[in-house]
Amino acid sequence: LQVFDNEGKDVTPHPLFHSDPKAVVPRQGKLLSPSASSGAMGPGFLSSFSVHQAAGASTSPGSSYLLTSYNFSDVQVRQEEIEELTEEDLDRRVDIYLTETETVWILDMPSVVVSVESEDAGRVQERNRVYADICKNRPGNNRFVEKTMQTINAATKTKEVQCDKIIMEDKGMLVTSWDLYDSFNILETEPTSKAGGSRATPGKSITSHTNKEHNQTMSVSSDRGSTTSTTILESAVLTRIHEEEECHSEAILTSENFKQVLFFMERILMENIFQPKLAAYRQFPVLIDLNVTSDTSGTVGAVEEAKQEEHDKEKKDNEEQKEAFIDPSVLSDLKKTLEETVPPRLEKLWSYMCDLTHGHSVSSMAWNKVNPDLLAVGYGAFHFKEQKKGLACCWSLKNPMWPERIFRCKHGVTALDFSMASPNLLAVGMYNGSVAIYDVRSSNDVPLLESSASSNKHTGPVWQLRWVEQARGTTGDGKKERLICISADCRVTEWLIQKRLDCTDLMKIKRTASEKKKLPSEKGGRREAPISQQAAGTCFDFHPKDTNFYLAGTEEGHIHKCSCSCNEQFLQTYRGHKGPVYKVAWNPFSTDMFLSCSADWSIILWHQDSQTPILTFSSTTAFVHDIMWSPKSAFIYAAANESRVEIWDLSVSIFNPVVSYFASPGVEFTSVLFANNTDCLLVGDSNGEVGVFELQNLTTHSSNKV
Repeated sequence: LQVFDNEGKDVTPHPLFHSDPKAVVPRQGKLLSPSASSGAMGPGFLSSFSVHQAAGASTSPGSSYLLTSYNFSDVQVRQEEIEELTEEDLDRRVDIYLTETETVWILDMPSVVVSVESEDAGRVQERNRVYADICKNRPGNNRFVEKTMQTINAATKTKEVQCDKIIMEDKGMLVTSWDLYDSFNILETEPTSKAGGSRATPGKSITSHTNKEHNQTMSVSSDRGSTTSTTILESAVLTRIHEEEECHSEAILTSENFKQVLFFMERILMENIFQPKLAAYRQFPVLIDLNVTSDTSGTVGAVEEAKQEEHDKEKKDNEEQKEAFIDPSVLSDLKKTLEETVPPRLEKLWSYMCDLTHGHSVSSMAWNKVNPDLLAVGYGAFHFKEQKKGLACCWSLKNPMWPERIFRCKHGVTALDFSMASPNLLAVGMYNGSVAIYDVRSSNDVPLLESSASSNKHTGPVWQLRWVEQARGTTGDGKKERLICISADCRVTEWLIQKRLDCTDLMKIKRTASEKKKLPSEKGGRREAPISQQAAGTCFDFHPKDTNFYLAGTEEGHIHKCSCSCNEQFLQTYRGHKGPVYKVAWNPFSTDMFLSCSADWSIILWHQDSQTPILTFSSTTAFVHDIMWSPKSAFIYAAANESRVEIWDLSVSIFNPVVSYFASPGVEFTSVLFANNTDCLLVGDSNGEVGVFELQNLTTHSSNKV
């Protein structure tokens, strides 16, 4: 490669390094054959220059360049005779093409972001919009089913945690040599202490005859030994006494008599603390403590009480004088008007809650049939993702701060009920489909009977169970009761209590086609076949007078009237709800009427002879989890929504509840239960709290028919 200027002078740059051809053997080129390369060896080779080196040579401005040949670092060219260039050669235009080599990718990370101006931008935006619509329409859609799957275990990580600084303390004490010796030989000195003391006196008498000074030193050493032995004996006796006291205190704390005394003391303290609340619950007059702490306050209180009594007497005398001139009928009318002007309300008395139940959702509640002060509460979760271990607790009015019995279950408790024939038996239904029976007289967690060994056990959650009295037969025998359950596996079962729990099916709930009016254009069309031929059961309630008939609610929103004598078909089907039916309840006074609540935000009043709803109540846009009729009136019932508890009085209004009590933020009400012997209502929520409310200024009507 040579470079010439306009005048024809050779201005080719020379290399700074000149290799010795005798010492260095040129490298064989890749583009030449071995024979050609062997002939090219020697000093006649041209120096290899790259195009970059040639282009980088500096010349005078305006000079032109002529490239006669291309040389690369790994290509060797033979030396040829250079012909002289003519003016035509110098004026001829030479084209040089520079091409880019192939790119070698060391790391390639594809981007997850697409430019708006790219060709695939429209397709990506459409795909994102479809995915957003799917995620938005997923809740409540039957086309999506939640399922679990096993994933790969992630790699373990090693983490280090820095703890608080450990505080070190240096302690020391002064100990003499004989204390060390005696402490090491304490077991030998204790039995021989008396013998050593008796042998010390003759030794003293013998040495006293020999040397006076030596007698003095021995007496001093013997005195020191006796003092150390006495201190060791005293310390040993003190340690023994301390150990005996500890053992005695542990025996007292673990004794049954001490536990019973503490139990009675706790009951007395609870009655003293909750005395006003318990009196209001039982509708007794509340006693006020008039104890006075000091003499000065006592005298002042006595003076004030005397003045108040005088004022009350004067007021009573004036009222009696006025009433003497008023007709008694007018007084009764005035009292009625005063009662009507005061609106009814719910007054919270106390809550059944402790640290053990905090965070568990209240799923069901039931009173004991013999002891009206004993309440059983089941704690569990209604959703699959929130499942954890459940609890079944028995609370007493005598101690609202801690349950009397605690039964820990492996799965969440969904339903429970006390037996009528044996009030000590508590039946518990769980989320995994198992049924267990506990004895509340025992504090043991182990159930008496369990359905895990039964071949016909439920495969879905047991949403409700109840002890039902069997109708009397012609033989005149005593009443028998049976345990009835309804589960999400589409079965209503009766459990037989023998040596083990076993069940028989009363009804297999089948899915029924909805009765929709067809359009004229749909006469020849086909009906859509259901996915499953069976419907999951959610609740049931037996007729209060004839226990051979019962109602069963389903997840499809239908209510079926069934008979225990026929397990093949339904007697009647009530269609009115658009969502799962959570509770059905017969009216205890007007036995032809019943209520139902659903996830479609509504409560419906039905008559058993009519398949169309009589009244529909809907006060808020929230699920209605539970309803219950009042045991004292045929017009009053309570309902538990997600956000509030409502008391409805049908004699006052069929559009709005008479009382509404709102829940705390983040808490949902799940169940309600009326007290049998008082005007109180129990409300369970999703935080594990059972609130006891007093119904104030709510009048009950004498009529027992709706």
